[in-house]
Amino acid sequence: MDWLTNFPHLNDEALRLVKKGLDDAFRTFTRTYGDSIEGFFAPLQYLLIKCEHFLTDTPWPLIISLAAGLAWLASRNLTTVAGTVVTLVAIGFLNMWDDTMKTVSMILVSTIIAIVLGAPVGIAMSRSERIQRVINPVLDVMQTMPSFVYLIPVVMLLGIGKVPGVIAVVIYAIPPMIRLTNLGIRLVDKDVLEAADAFGSSNWQKLRDVQIPLALPTIMAGVNQTIMMALAMVVIASMIGVQGLGQPVLKAINNQYFTLGLFNGLAIVGIAIIFDRISQAYGKRLQRHLELMHA
Repeated sequence: MDWLTNFPHLNDEALRLVKKGLDDAFRTFTRTYGDSIEGFFAPLQYLLIKCEHFLTDTPWPLIISLAAGLAWLASRNLTTVAGTVVTLVAIGFLNMWDDTMKTVSMILVSTIIAIVLGAPVGIAMSRSERIQRVINPVLDVMQTMPSFVYLIPVVMLLGIGKVPGVIAVVIYAIPPMIRLTNLGIRLVDKDVLEAADAFGSSNWQKLRDVQIPLALPTIMAGVNQTIMMALAMVVIASMIGVQGLGQPVLKAINNQYFTLGLFNGLAIVGIAIIFDRISQAYGKRLQRHLELMHA
């Protein structure tokens, strides 16, 4: 029975060798393909820089007017518009405008990428039980993994900066987009689909003209949750060099600057409320519009 006494030692040694092998393999991969990976993500960096320059270089009255116009188009509610204007004016008055615009640019780019990548995956899941069984455990892991963990592989592959931050944010924020796209399409009334079949619609026509339009309110809820989760990553992403409201908050935590952390934290909350109210209002208006169409 001596082997039982030696088992923990052997187990630790085997685990150490496995970890060492994985670390060495990852280092070799990053050294070999690091430049190619950076080149692959160059368009993303270009998009992020352009978006950031647009928001920071455009005069603030124009940006506030644009935000107010979007709030009105989405909600048709003067309270939402007034809240958007007051929040942005307060952010500018407290000298947090540039950091806020950098954060907004990152959220916009991250949300666009999450929609472009997540919606097709959600559609594929809604059309195949097999794909759903494969993807669901992956989404479960993504949603339970500590957010700090997402920073490790992207930093090792791409270093610190904007692009790794956006990638980490997208990975963290994309599960709601996938899940709610899948759910929305699955909840489309079967009678409506049967009517589409009766008119000879192909699968693509049913998806484009029936399922996606009827699922849009639920998909918009997925967009809303994606934006909220992206904002939740702002402070964490600042740890790898992402500029914006997260960096002053991190600085305040490290140096016990209470007012700096409070004001920038409130700015993050304000931006979150603006995004939340606008996206929710648009989703509700869209749902009412579709109900009237099918009444």
